[in-house]
Amino acid sequence: MTEDKARKTLLEKPVYFGAMLVKEGLADGFVAGAVHTTRDVARSALHCIGLNPKVGTMSSSFIMIHDDQSFGQKGVFVFADCGIVPDPSPRQLCNIAISASRLMQNLFQATPRIAMLSFSTKGSGTSPDTEKLIKAIGLVKQKRPDLLIDGELQADAALIPEVAAIKAPESPIGGEANILIFPNLESGNIAYKLTQRLAKIRALGPLLHGVLAPCSDLSRGCDVDDIIDVVCVTSIRCSYIKGSL
Repeated sequence: MTEDKARKTLLEKPVYFGAMLVKEGLADGFVAGAVHTTRDVARSALHCIGLNPKVGTMSSSFIMIHDDQSFGQKGVFVFADCGIVPDPSPRQLCNIAISASRLMQNLFQATPRIAMLSFSTKGSGTSPDTEKLIKAIGLVKQKRPDLLIDGELQADAALIPEVAAIKAPESPIGGEANILIFPNLESGNIAYKLTQRLAKIRALGPLLHGVLAPCSDLSRGCDVDDIIDVVCVTSIRCSYIKGSL
């Protein structure tokens, strides 16, 4: 990077200009993505603001809001990662789960109940991906033994107590997960978009994690209400990090 290239980037790409405002302390966080790709938003956050060394993985999550309050946390879920890491390693999955749990705790003052999702429930099928999930769960328990996490779980065993009683009777989640961690970006992105469009569930995000300041992306299919809601969520995250909440 040269000074001329840096000047050109800031003048031609507003998302980088916004990220630099945060870097310089002139803003507490930023929201972008209505007219930018997730790649541009993530790169601007990473290059201008920087990765938080205490987290170690840049990831994203969606807040999913369901009218039926019998699911999740009174209808609220956190889905992760649906926007950043294509094929997460066990260590990255561990960090993704911890970041998602922190969002649930900070925004909703709720106990995170984390399900690591798979095509398999408790060994009903085996593959390198299921082994990866099991390793990730072990890492989470080492780093955050206070968190309630289980896997590998099929989605119905994570969400429906009656199904969990049959497929995973000893699961500490008991079919009442409020955080769903997907094994890779492909499954996470597909799942959130299908849920949003077919079930008419509100999707806020993706919210970026692992950066030194709160940053949020938007789908290029967002509407005005989506922008307002994500700005509000980002503001709350800024306030929490500053210690005012």
